[in-house]
Amino acid sequence: MTTHTSGSGPRRRALLAATALAASWVGAAQQRAVAAPAARRVRLTLPAPTGPYPVGTVSHRLVDHGRPDPWVASRPSRELMVSVRYPARDVERYPRAAQMSPGEAAGFDRLNNFGGVPRGSVDWAATRTFAHQGAPPARARRGAADPVALPVALYSPGVGDPRSLGTTLTDELASRGYVVICVDHTYDASAVEFPDGRVETSRLPEEYERAEREGTVVELLRKTCAVRVADLRFVLDRLEAILPTPLAPSAIGAFGQSAGGFAALQAMHDDRRIAAAANLDGLLAYVQEDHDPGPLSTVAADGVDRPVLLMGKDGNDHHTVPSWGALWEHGSGPYLDLTLLGSGHATYTDATSMLPRIAARLGLPEEMVTGAIGTVAPERAVAVQRAYVSAFFDRELRHRDDDGLLDGPSARYPEVRFVD
Repeated sequence: MTTHTSGSGPRRRALLAATALAASWVGAAQQRAVAAPAARRVRLTLPAPTGPYPVGTVSHRLVDHGRPDPWVASRPSRELMVSVRYPARDVERYPRAAQMSPGEAAGFDRLNNFGGVPRGSVDWAATRTFAHQGAPPARARRGAADPVALPVALYSPGVGDPRSLGTTLTDELASRGYVVICVDHTYDASAVEFPDGRVETSRLPEEYERAEREGTVVELLRKTCAVRVADLRFVLDRLEAILPTPLAPSAIGAFGQSAGGFAALQAMHDDRRIAAAANLDGLLAYVQEDHDPGPLSTVAADGVDRPVLLMGKDGNDHHTVPSWGALWEHGSGPYLDLTLLGSGHATYTDATSMLPRIAARLGLPEEMVTGAIGTVAPERAVAVQRAYVSAFFDRELRHRDDDGLLDGPSARYPEVRFVD
């Protein structure tokens, strides 16, 4: 959930604390908003990608027949939904894809991932991405039928979040020539809608309540991460089947926000197919607060021998977050630790663009916004993420020159601090 103060698990206490900042106003406003007609709900737009390619997208239902669903015992097979973003051609005849389907939007609104935003006040299903549904992939040259090898990046969202909450960054990478596979972790994400119209909602709030009662929160955090890693590795197993023809993988990376960043690094530790990974403010230990020591993941305890990008909210780096420090100490890297000054935990999601506009339209307290995304200007936060995540994967997956952007501080991005 993107309003959390750290990234390892479904910490409802932090969510409630953020919500309490606006409690006196929100109570009455929610009652009004629930009954508000759709035409009066806030509608949002996302920043357009800046790369040279238009973006196409297709979605797939994947079924892992060899793995019963770990969250719902009655499900004999694990089912996932993934969206594939890719550089496209001839997009004008293809509609822009919705950020969330109606079923996903209803589940997102019900779970209230943006704590403090009144339910029913935002038309989440109205937002359009800049990816065109079913558009044909770009080819190496006109009429060529040979495979086009492109770098692939897996994307895993934060706990409770849908795969679509990283749309700004995933569309950006696709516009720069990457294939990005966005993974919904079923029964973890707020809601996942399958092609037959079935909508599966998150089981994590009730799982967390039970874990608190039984004193098994650490075990739940371990399970949550393990399920996500297994999901990512299964997607890799199906990679060639889900890439649009004629695309083929040249190299594979992984990235994610919060628990998604944890999963990306842990998946790289467990699977040599992943060549580089970026962690956007996700812990690497089974703890509930960023600066708590506690049980380390194996990626933190062992380290990795492949490139890692850590991008933390203001105050989080490998000196202040124990699990990041363990990774730094035990691995051989190369590792890069960046801090976006003024950022919050949810800065690394579409909340950066959405929350300020929602708050302005609904008259929500400024503290609710800054508690989630910090004080950095949204347009600067978006520019920083686009620049540095792209440069990292360009360097490590494409072996391209990034004009020295990753070598040290840049006058173009004074909000970024390099942490030695």
